[in-house]
Amino acid sequence: MSIKVTNVTKTYNQQKALNNVSFSADKGQIIGFLGPNGAGKSTMMKILTGFIKPNEGNVFVDDIDVLKNPLEAQKTIGYLPEHNPIYKDMFVREYLQFQASIFKVDKSHIEICIEKVGLTAEAHKKIHQLSKGYQQRVGLAAAILHNPKVLILDEPTTGLDPNQLVEIRQLIKDLGKEKTVLFSTHIMQEVEAVCDRVIIIKKGEILVDKKLSTLKENKQQVIEVTFNVQVDEKLFNQFENLFSAVNNQENTWQLTFNSTEDMRSKIFDFAQENNLKILGLTAQNKNLETLFREVTA
Repeated sequence: MSIKVTNVTKTYNQQKALNNVSFSADKGQIIGFLGPNGAGKSTMMKILTGFIKPNEGNVFVDDIDVLKNPLEAQKTIGYLPEHNPIYKDMFVREYLQFQASIFKVDKSHIEICIEKVGLTAEAHKKIHQLSKGYQQRVGLAAAILHNPKVLILDEPTTGLDPNQLVEIRQLIKDLGKEKTVLFSTHIMQEVEAVCDRVIIIKKGEILVDKKLSTLKENKQQVIEVTFNVQVDEKLFNQFENLFSAVNNQENTWQLTFNSTEDMRSKIFDFAQENNLKILGLTAQNKNLETLFREVTA
């Protein structure tokens, strides 16, 4: 096991940040670590990286006991915290050389990492001259500099534009082929695009631990539609595969269908046949986004 967490509890004064948390991860897995603010995600990551100790439980990274040998464990971990702690007055290459000296990494590996994260054209600049997205790349380059077996990434796509997002997603997916990646984010689309497993945590407890492929087997789709007038619920009986109809607001309905067919065109036909106008139509992600709302509400 690359990561093994067993019965971890962390308490701040009287408040439990983590309560009897257990999970494990193997090489080649990219795990999305999801939860609302204050759920305990960052606390878990700080424990995994040896920065804080739990009150109870055991933590192993690459078979190294993090609680007994934190410095040894950190040699096998690449960590990108949410607030990227980079020295902005240093040049990009200079900063990575400094990081390489800490981990006693051959300086030839710096250029490989610079190219891998797409910093070649920016490597001669001072870090404060870079956009937030490029500063995030510097942090990612520093995290993979010593070729760690485990990558722990806290909100790694913050500040990236759409083109950079695609590149960083692909980089994380490539890294995940040979490493274990724990990926914390608030963005559901990021998890679906990158991860193959999801863990949802709330109030310090794991509520969901599933493979994304299992979630995608759910054939239900949810569509939120707003009409120009109030609609009688009985009219929705015209849909053969309607599972439920929930009136969220005055003229807004959340329609759930048991179908793999895209039902939006059917809703347009329904509106036309009943002399209704559609003011808004949104297909929601039943597989992950709805699950997240259900378990963290």
